[in-house]
Amino acid sequence: MNSSELKDRIKVVMFDQYGTVVDMQGDLTAAVTPYLRDKGWNGNPGSFVTWWRRTHFENSMIDALLHKEHTPYREIGHRAVSYTLERAGIAHTEEEVRYLVGCIEKLKPFADVPEALARLRTKYKTVVLSNGDPDMLENAKRHHGIPFDQVISVATANSFKPHVATYTKAAGIMQVRMDEVLFVANHAFDCIGAKAAGMYTAFIDRRNRPFGATPYQPDIRVKDMKSLADLMV
Repeated sequence: MNSSELKDRIKVVMFDQYGTVVDMQGDLTAAVTPYLRDKGWNGNPGSFVTWWRRTHFENSMIDALLHKEHTPYREIGHRAVSYTLERAGIAHTEEEVRYLVGCIEKLKPFADVPEALARLRTKYKTVVLSNGDPDMLENAKRHHGIPFDQVISVATANSFKPHVATYTKAAGIMQVRMDEVLFVANHAFDCIGAKAAGMYTAFIDRRNRPFGATPYQPDIRVKDMKSLADLMV
């Protein structure tokens, strides 16, 4: 489906938050750099954040696959940071772990996001569907400053993305059909989950990476949020 047809069909543009709306890798790297320096760790802070995020992702996917009682994002984060610090051989306290995970609530948007989303809001409802906990997402609003029509936590679906329940629950909350939603993410797994659930998808490819071989290819692939707004408004 081309962008003109999508414009006529889409009612809601739904966004992943961490890494898509806000710069998770960049801002967390800036946050951990002085902490790691004070600890006397001479490794690459960016690599530390990558280890942290990959560990968090692995643990959240395990939690989603088990599909038992949903573990809060913050708790998964504490486990991931503790593991990453231990892996790096860095002595730490629980208070330090809580501080590092708390930095997630203060992430700023990518530079192109505020204007692009302002343009998208002239035509569509704009919504966040995030793996973050409800209180974390609420606290983040004053830091990213984006006036979304709705901010939805996957806690309402009792699972992390990309479980199908998260996308169907979000569409239900917005009272739209799955094929009236364009889901936007910087992560292939999130686009795959949304597409498999029945939504249209847009992959924000800021780092020029392959999407990978999957039957659930994105409907739109752009380099940044401005380019998405150029196509859809």
